[in-house]
Amino acid sequence: MNQNVKNVMLFLVVLVLVVVLWNWVTTTRAATQEIPFSEFLDRVDKGQVSEVLIRGEEILGRSQQAPPRPFGQRPYEFITYSPGYPDLVKALREKGVKIKAEPPSQGSFWTGLISWLPFLLLLGMWWVFFRQMQMGGNKALAFGKSRARMLTPDQKRVTFKDVAGVDEAKEELQEIIEFLKNPQKFAKLGGKIPKGVLLMGPPGTGKTLLAKAVAGEAEVPFFSISGSDFVEMFVGVGASRVRDLFEQGKKNAPCIIFIDEIDAVGRHRGAGLGGGHDEREQTLNALLVEMDGFESNEGVILIAATNRPDVLDPALLRPGRFDRRIVVNRPDLNGRLEILKVHTAKIKLADDVSLEVLARSTPGFSGADIANLVNEAALRAARLNKQAVEMEDFEYAKDKVMMGAERRSLALSEEEKRIVAYHEGGHALVAALLPNADPLHKVTIIPRGMALGLTQQLPEEDRYLLPKSYLEDELTVLLGGRIAEELVFGPDKVTTGAGNDLERATELARKMVCEWGMSNMGPLTFGKREEAIFLGKEFARHQDYSESTAVAIDSEIKRLVEEAYRRAQELVQKHRPVLDRIAEALLEREVLEGEEVYQLVSEFTGVPVEKLKGPGRPTPAVAAVSS
Repeated sequence: MNQNVKNVMLFLVVLVLVVVLWNWVTTTRAATQEIPFSEFLDRVDKGQVSEVLIRGEEILGRSQQAPPRPFGQRPYEFITYSPGYPDLVKALREKGVKIKAEPPSQGSFWTGLISWLPFLLLLGMWWVFFRQMQMGGNKALAFGKSRARMLTPDQKRVTFKDVAGVDEAKEELQEIIEFLKNPQKFAKLGGKIPKGVLLMGPPGTGKTLLAKAVAGEAEVPFFSISGSDFVEMFVGVGASRVRDLFEQGKKNAPCIIFIDEIDAVGRHRGAGLGGGHDEREQTLNALLVEMDGFESNEGVILIAATNRPDVLDPALLRPGRFDRRIVVNRPDLNGRLEILKVHTAKIKLADDVSLEVLARSTPGFSGADIANLVNEAALRAARLNKQAVEMEDFEYAKDKVMMGAERRSLALSEEEKRIVAYHEGGHALVAALLPNADPLHKVTIIPRGMALGLTQQLPEEDRYLLPKSYLEDELTVLLGGRIAEELVFGPDKVTTGAGNDLERATELARKMVCEWGMSNMGPLTFGKREEAIFLGKEFARHQDYSESTAVAIDSEIKRLVEEAYRRAQELVQKHRPVLDRIAEALLEREVLEGEEVYQLVSEFTGVPVEKLKGPGRPTPAVAAVSS
């Protein structure tokens, strides 16, 4: 039985006994009736008293016909006090009353117990809870103790079999595992194992899971703690917890210490509001000393994870502290396939499920996104009482993860539905016609998330360089919705539905001009990021160019957007009949697959669907154009 449970049970037993004792004492006193001394003498004269107990000035008596007293109560039913009556004993003997006597000091024990009982009860409660806190490892007032959770090799382990899609990171960490298993292999050649490994990458890519897998493979104790667990309201707590954490690590060496979200305590020094005395900086200083100070931490390997390596202090990243930095990126096509296999291993799949198709249709997904996708599909299949998870369930889950949940309860008027249908039809038409745009995947006018409709494009393969032709086509697709509204309903009837499209188009054009050198401004970059570390190193951009250059930049941004606007206008006007057919189909069915849109365009233009879709299109990430 857990020691904490035993302590609680002991406290409850003591509390019950004290309550019973208190009730017995108070009940005994309350059950004894106090009467005047004159009435007592009258009862004696009438022969109604059979027995008395004389205790100093107290006289407790019992009547002749008194019934038996309940268990736990004294056999006296009334009490009185003698005023020093000299003939008391004589009168009692004349009436044949049985007389008992006790010294008056015997009653002081109960009186003292009653008066001290509340204090003793509070003292007992404090003692029990104090012992409970000690036995639980959280000693009272020991704020400086580490809150790290320790996993031993005997507990359920995570191994590299449970981690997929990060093969390069696993290879880098394999050397750490070999050292922990056989340190002599490296020591005999004079090699030193890295003291720290920093896992960097976007959220959800499996950094924490990788650290657990290293501990599981090496079969050593694993201490896990979050960066936010170090610093609290008390001064010096963070530094004390860092020292205690490494002390625990030395006692259990060889071991692994894992700090998740280390940027909570590892941010660049000198950026805090408290200057050099900032509590967070003291914690970081203690961490720097423990990692590479005068005392060696042989056999203690520190693994940390962060998705913000840009804000970490340079002293933390130098060799001798975090010797290795491993980038854990989003998985590629093969990585997504392996992750799908891991997460579907315990799920009953229908025969029509193709993990290869799912992997191709989920570019840009992290490991956590894929786990969420599989879970959503399984939940839907269970909700519909299916015997296995079908491909339809995965498609539903994919749309939900990418575009948001459907909001069918949102009631749009017929006029608003028609506007949304033409708006999304304009996006879909332009995306299907442009040769460098991402292939069209799905168009819907069902409200999802914050959007009233969505046009979704999916890349065919992973690609990490974006050509200028792709970006220009992307600008044109973003403006296709506004063009369709303007053409069908007139310039005076355009709506706010294109607000997000215009914002994204302007931002994309600004990056083409200021960051990527894809304009008439030449191969230059404009605007330096303000590195306000305390605010995240991305708070603002510093204008390091003249006012005339700023005017030229604005002109270039406007030119790029207006050129894309004219291209979209020409395409939509030329293919107006296809736009009408797409909008009518959306109003009728609410959802169109990309293949259906391509078929409509092919019937009007005479161009085969395969040529419209085009091979080898650039594929950055999932694109969803919303109204």
